[in-house]
Amino acid sequence: MSVTPISELNDRARDVFRLVVESYIGTGLPVASRTISKLATLSLSPASIRNVMQDLEGLGLLAAPHTSAGRMPTETGLRLFVDGMMQAAEPSAEERRAIEAGIGEGGPIEEALSAATATLSGLSACAGIVMVPKREPVLRQFGFVPLNMRQALAVLVGQDGTVENRVLDLPEGVTPIMLTEAANFMSARFGGLTLREAGDALKRELETDRSQLHGAARDLVARGVAIWSQDADDRPVLIVRGQANLLDDGMAADLERVRQLLEQLEGKEEILHLLHGALAGSATKIFIGSENKLFSLSGSSVIAAPYRGADGRVVGVVGVIGPTRLNYARVIPMVDFTAQTLSRLMR
Repeated sequence: MSVTPISELNDRARDVFRLVVESYIGTGLPVASRTISKLATLSLSPASIRNVMQDLEGLGLLAAPHTSAGRMPTETGLRLFVDGMMQAAEPSAEERRAIEAGIGEGGPIEEALSAATATLSGLSACAGIVMVPKREPVLRQFGFVPLNMRQALAVLVGQDGTVENRVLDLPEGVTPIMLTEAANFMSARFGGLTLREAGDALKRELETDRSQLHGAARDLVARGVAIWSQDADDRPVLIVRGQANLLDDGMAADLERVRQLLEQLEGKEEILHLLHGALAGSATKIFIGSENKLFSLSGSSVIAAPYRGADGRVVGVVGVIGPTRLNYARVIPMVDFTAQTLSRLMR
């Protein structure tokens, strides 16, 4: 069904429609004409409001789930509201601080992205999602810090200044001098390469026996490259946080739809396909209910905004998934601000 242009609604219809949508978003319940008459300053009787609501239902903007249950906006109506009537509210100073604090705690980029998703989930009362950029860090320096006789902390410093640590089991016979020797060797040989390139270079050296390292030190270098390469391959490309937020009073009333939504969140490949659509643009995208096939059964909405890397190109998407009755005016700017904050972090 095509969306009725907002210009085709008269002032009375727009006012009634806006009040129905705002009341529904706040409560998750169908709205009766008597309720609108108490909320509005329209000087209209419940009967007049009921007639307007019937007209809006005829246009496909409202629906009555039950004969006497009042009206609620359809997905078409929500789209009209979001595109033509909604007045977005900028995130509060407290919300901005919470988002920036979660993202700015440092550590591997995946931790910052996970923190951003968790914060966004908590603030929006939705499930937070972020698509992690697939990246191969360019190496600058390696280091090994002994923890005990059997373990050391493997430290990787990227050309972009990022520092990541992993605990590494040491081969038999490794001494502190060997740790230094192996770290110097790796920094000299692999600086300026990606992890994949470093692994290939090491393999060639070992196959041709051209490596200057021998014995335990040689084994240490192989383990060091392997742990970083394996870690890079296993990094998640999608992080989902806050699924429990979907079990609110409104959603819990329809447990089957909640079950379907939680199952859909487990299908990360399908969600990634959806988010790839948001990579193509530069603006926040909103998918309401059946506008996206993936969430048509659960009746859920997705708000997703792209964030950019150091070169200004879009590298990932952050957003939320929640019920169609979510507070779009508040959540859309919040998602947009989170994407902007992540873009600053990635520079």
